[in-house]
Amino acid sequence: MDKDNAGVKTSKIKFCDLRCEFADFPKEEAIDGSASCRTFLALWCKKLEKHVTKNAPCEAEFGARRPKASF
Repeated sequence: MDKDNAGVKTSKIKFCDLRCEFADFPKEEAIDGSASCRTFLALWCKKLEKHVTKNAPCEAEFGARRPKASF
């Protein structure tokens, strides 16, 4: 198991974005300073019942120790 990358060995992983069945717009107005603009940085995850980082590897699948780039 690759301890530096949460055990992920492929680039085909699930990301937090609006294509996810559990993703929704942030529940609080302007939580990340975007007001009603579509440039928001957080999504509401219905599965985890909390705000998560948009476009990050799926926190529900990988947990808090999500895969990261290894440049």
